[in-house]
Amino acid sequence: MDFFSKEEADVIGEISNISIGSSATAMNLMLGQPITITTPHVTLVHKNEILDDYENSCILIRVQYTEGLFGNNLLILKDDDAKIITDLMMGNGGVGKFSTGEITPLHISAVSEAMNQMTASSATAMSKMFNKKIDISPPSVQQIVVENFELPNEIPDDLFVKINFRLKIGKLIDSTIMQLYPFDLAHSIYKLFQRRN
Repeated sequence: MDFFSKEEADVIGEISNISIGSSATAMNLMLGQPITITTPHVTLVHKNEILDDYENSCILIRVQYTEGLFGNNLLILKDDDAKIITDLMMGNGGVGKFSTGEITPLHISAVSEAMNQMTASSATAMSKMFNKKIDISPPSVQQIVVENFELPNEIPDDLFVKINFRLKIGKLIDSTIMQLYPFDLAHSIYKLFQRRN
């Protein structure tokens, strides 16, 4: 992390913690389950290492900042977690028919709705933190195959700040959710934080 200082890592981790914490509140209301998201673990990774912790396939959520900040924020969710979240949203308690089997368009739609609520809440938290309007696009959600994954052309970055959180949803999920900021975007967020102080 030669050009990504410990202070920058700590600041990005703290900002991400506050915004994800705000998302957890929205998620709790939506799913009717206690949500715990633990302290973030922040590292700097090359784009080729992003999915090293994942096997087969996973769910990629992409959110674009459109005001106040500019760039792409990526979230990665495990398939099994997406299924349980969908099942909860369908009122089945997290262990019903939507919690198993293949990921379907219904799962993608449910995760999109959940992430829409979560990322809107996160943007509001960041706006308050920086005393500046931060706006985002609706999230785009897709299932990706880890082996074949390539970042879209409009995300040309090589370096990413990776933030791993432990995510617990009631007694149903004890897993990891990953947030990724392209390095330049992370640096812009750090600069906003510095201006605030």
